[in-house]
Amino acid sequence: MAAGAIRSIVTERQLRRARLLSGLIIFTFLAMHMTNHVFGLISVEMADYARRWFLPIWRNKIGSTLLYGSFIVHIILVLGSLYMRRSLAMPWSEAAQITLGLLVPVLLIDHIVATRLSSSLFYLRDSYETVVHTLWSKSPFNGAKQSVALVVIWLHGCIGIHFWLRYRPWYSAIWPGVLTIGILLPTLSLLGFVQMGRTMATPVYLLSGYPGGYYDPTSLPADANATLMRIRFAMHGTFLASVLGVFALRAWRWLRERAHLITIRYPGGEAISVPRGYTVLEASRMAGRPHYAVCGGKGRCSTCRVQVIEGEDNLPACDPQEERTLSRIKAGKGVRLACQLRPTGPVTVTPLLMAKTPSDEAPDSYEAIPGREREIAVLFCDIRNFTTLTESRLPFDIVFLLNRYFNVVGQAVEQAGGRMDKFIGDGAMALFGITGSEELACRQALDAARRIIEGIENLNEQLSGELPDPLRIAIGIHTGPAVVGTLGYGNARTLTAIGDTVNVASRLEAVAKDLDTKLVMSAPVADLAGLDFSSIPSREISVRGRTEPLKVYVFEKGVRKALEGLDLDPGSA
Repeated sequence: MAAGAIRSIVTERQLRRARLLSGLIIFTFLAMHMTNHVFGLISVEMADYARRWFLPIWRNKIGSTLLYGSFIVHIILVLGSLYMRRSLAMPWSEAAQITLGLLVPVLLIDHIVATRLSSSLFYLRDSYETVVHTLWSKSPFNGAKQSVALVVIWLHGCIGIHFWLRYRPWYSAIWPGVLTIGILLPTLSLLGFVQMGRTMATPVYLLSGYPGGYYDPTSLPADANATLMRIRFAMHGTFLASVLGVFALRAWRWLRERAHLITIRYPGGEAISVPRGYTVLEASRMAGRPHYAVCGGKGRCSTCRVQVIEGEDNLPACDPQEERTLSRIKAGKGVRLACQLRPTGPVTVTPLLMAKTPSDEAPDSYEAIPGREREIAVLFCDIRNFTTLTESRLPFDIVFLLNRYFNVVGQAVEQAGGRMDKFIGDGAMALFGITGSEELACRQALDAARRIIEGIENLNEQLSGELPDPLRIAIGIHTGPAVVGTLGYGNARTLTAIGDTVNVASRLEAVAKDLDTKLVMSAPVADLAGLDFSSIPSREISVRGRTEPLKVYVFEKGVRKALEGLDLDPGSA
């Protein structure tokens, strides 16, 4: 089959990279073109002057070849990916990106012919004066179409870049700025076009005339208009034939593959018959079966992974991308990525991350967010001997005391920039670094510990007449990778973290209790916080589940003094 022949020459990863690179070149040109439009808010002359700085980059042999080559390559690769996609069932975000991408050539061909081709073939002047005058006054329909084209191309590019960057740890930190630019640039660009159009429609400009002629038949040679019309028709026809050809080839492939169906079985006896060559994820989507695939089926996450129960002889070998992902999560025998697995015969699989159907959701609940791995800092704190402290107290008195304690902890965590995760009995868990760097997360966690200790000391002074013994706190802090996502059911869902980092932080809080000290933190926290802890006693402890001992710092006294130099500036380390 054609798809198999393509995969034997180049991998899907290489094709995606080529599509990304060509798209970034087009997006860069568009961003510069829109920036040029923004100068139209000042004057038409200013836009033409700024244009002199942009044109040399693109209107030369290298720039033109790069731009139009990228445009052609991007269209070919998009149509190729549309053909190789076994199922057209997909999330709405992917469908929106593909639909917008298919609209781009339809909206852009006329503009390319009327500017670059007409100026190259017939030496017509395509200055802002001629272009804006024609699109605003002579052909407002074409002006509206080009405005729509600008928005469509920009949205298509923004969605593609968002899909590309959304799992980078630093992307969430710059997302507000990126979103602001993504909204402001097209808005200001369109306003610049409107301002220039209104200026060009004034009598002063209309009387001056416009040499050259964008969409102006009177300024073209006798046969030039017919030539440009034939070129436009040929380009539109070629693109339309290409799109129809892709769907015709898909239909032909489907008819051929109907003779080679395989069966994929799921827990509960559900079976899906699909042509050989489909991935397990494509089979699930085609059947309308919920199946997590956070990265969109590109093999960059493991949320779609399945356990193969039967049919291991019908599994092809892992490609390098799938092998890297499975190695990273230390997958067991028989675990494969559903988005990469193309069985050659019948198999039985069990999705390891079960997606809920809408009927499974409780009323008024929000959608679960699959976990993402992040480098965070985790803080656990607890009151030592709390059970003994409350044995002789009334239940309502205990509630009052706990609420005062929770208030101290919650305020300390929020003021330090962290997020309260949960309260369990007299214990609390807080997360730092869900957004931002790991270095800042460690400094925030230490700042929260300092605030908690100070708050407990103040609370002891306020309740000195009520408590037989002062409250004593135990805090453990650790940093490292953890999966951050939404867990729970219905209205009881919450954003939390799971993983070895959380377990170690909880263990350090227990160590602080055992050592009768206020704070125990791991060496990675100390290293990333950027403070001098040479005067703080350290020791190595064994942590359940870890083969090597972990170095920790034990704050027996003087916690506030040790943290005096704490700097929460994200730029410092």
